[in-house]
Amino acid sequence: MNSIPEALMRPVSRRQLLQAGSAASAAWCLNGVAFFIPNKAAAQEGRAQPAIKTVVNFDAGVWQQLLASGPRPAAYVFTTSYCPSCPAVVAQLAQHIRRQGRQVTLAAVLMDVVGDAALANLHHYKGITQVFAFDGFEPAIRHAVDPNWPNVTPYTVLVSRSGQLQRVIGPPDPSLLQRWLS
Repeated sequence: MNSIPEALMRPVSRRQLLQAGSAASAAWCLNGVAFFIPNKAAAQEGRAQPAIKTVVNFDAGVWQQLLASGPRPAAYVFTTSYCPSCPAVVAQLAQHIRRQGRQVTLAAVLMDVVGDAALANLHHYKGITQVFAFDGFEPAIRHAVDPNWPNVTPYTVLVSRSGQLQRVIGPPDPSLLQRWLS
């Protein structure tokens, strides 16, 4: 006679596993820990900022919509919660935007957490103005963003005012940043 409940014997999908892990991680991170999460204009002007409280689900359709009619100029930093160099890239972009005196969308797109669990990671990304979290089959979403993306983070897509895209793995070159906002 088996003493394990039948519900625990069923296979678990990747999505269910990520949701459970993300919920546990968020609960652990938020339990008694206060942290500061910045938003758009205030983040880029260096003043006190209300917290970002929403995460937008990100899939191939959302990406196509952002490219067609999203904010411009914009920077989308594709990252994971464990990426050691991603916060420095976000800081570099935020500093460049601040120096230019522009209001620019600076988004973190988290690839390894689901939904609101992404909020628990935002203390690593000071200066961001919007948060997305992958929602769907990760390889398909990455392919929609860039079929040649080798799944390395940080992966940044800079969208100019005219809609031109610049794709960068690692820290963007300062001359590229100048062209992006010129």
